[in-house]
Amino acid sequence: MAEMLTLEAFEEASQKVREVTRETKLVESLFLSELSGNRVFLKPENMQRTGAYKLRGAYYKISQLSPEELSRGVITASAGNHAQGVAFAATHAGARSVVVMPTTTPLIKVERTKNYGAEVVLEGDVFDDAQAAALEMAEREGMTYIPPFNDTTVATGQGTIAMEIVQDLPLVDTILVPVGGGGLACGVSTFIKQYNPKVKVIGVEPTGAASLTAALDAGHVVKIPSANTIADGTAVLEVGDKVFPYLQENLDDVMLVDDDELVVSFLDMVENHKMVVENSGLLTVAAAKRLPPEHKRVVAILSGGNMDVITMATVVQHGLIQRGRIFTVSVMLPDRPGMLVRVASIIAERNGNVIKLDHNQFVSINRNAAVELRVTIEAFGEDHKREIIEALRAAGLKAKVVQTQL
Repeated sequence: MAEMLTLEAFEEASQKVREVTRETKLVESLFLSELSGNRVFLKPENMQRTGAYKLRGAYYKISQLSPEELSRGVITASAGNHAQGVAFAATHAGARSVVVMPTTTPLIKVERTKNYGAEVVLEGDVFDDAQAAALEMAEREGMTYIPPFNDTTVATGQGTIAMEIVQDLPLVDTILVPVGGGGLACGVSTFIKQYNPKVKVIGVEPTGAASLTAALDAGHVVKIPSANTIADGTAVLEVGDKVFPYLQENLDDVMLVDDDELVVSFLDMVENHKMVVENSGLLTVAAAKRLPPEHKRVVAILSGGNMDVITMATVVQHGLIQRGRIFTVSVMLPDRPGMLVRVASIIAERNGNVIKLDHNQFVSINRNAAVELRVTIEAFGEDHKREIIEALRAAGLKAKVVQTQL
């Protein structure tokens, strides 16, 4: 087998994955460009077949297996996107596939993996638990384990993304790439540094699962105590030891993103680009907002778009609250006729939209002195929210913002 992660291997992989992948042309984001002062382009792998970039590495890896290996079947562990890539690629090759997933995997990813032809086993709370179970089963049944990230052949397949980026934008200055186990970042950064070392490649990982940052600080792979993030696809306790040396050598920097930033970034993509991007894919969107203008032509890789509807609804609600577009205000009122109308009139005059009311007469022993009215209001944003609250206070009402519960 040819040595992986060379320009020749990337070229071979690129030609191979074109057999099954969709062309995901760069999309210029005027919204992110205006926000950051750079020209920001999106690489929409959320629009890829199976809904994520993972198909590339899985398909290339399975294409390298011998007929005898294929006859014994393949197995993997995955939080979802790699699972679907392996299932699709194995079915395409006529091989049996088994996927072990954490019990926390979104239902949509479980069902889609089954639909692509895989047998699904749920095991453990995080990827590492699922991986241990998959490796044990591979040993027991003689199946070939297809690593989701800690494999140079898989990483070579993922690096085909970088080849497409430079074809679409030859003068790219900076590429932002999400980091979980490190396979995508390994492939992208290793290709780029061979192709044009002047291009910066920045890894982006969630603050609650910063396994690469911990490894870079230590100078070797380490296992972090926990992975606590809504970016489930990058909730990995330990970056891959086979790809880590390439990350050390080829990544220019690593940025950390909090979950709150991902929530707002989801709304940014839906409202400005009509795109559904899963939380791990939003890491680069959040990072792009913070890049200083000197990065010039920036590409943010949107790694996937597989998000179940319940998660989507939760993220939207929290995003609206964070942006001040939905908020709850507590107003203390004397229990007299007309007070509710007075509050409603003030809100209406400021173009606020009341979406929920809770009138509590038992907040005080002396009802004549005070009852509590909790009003959940839809606003245009933080400035409009402050305007409404100030108007209530200017009318002599005791108003304060409280936690919103929808």
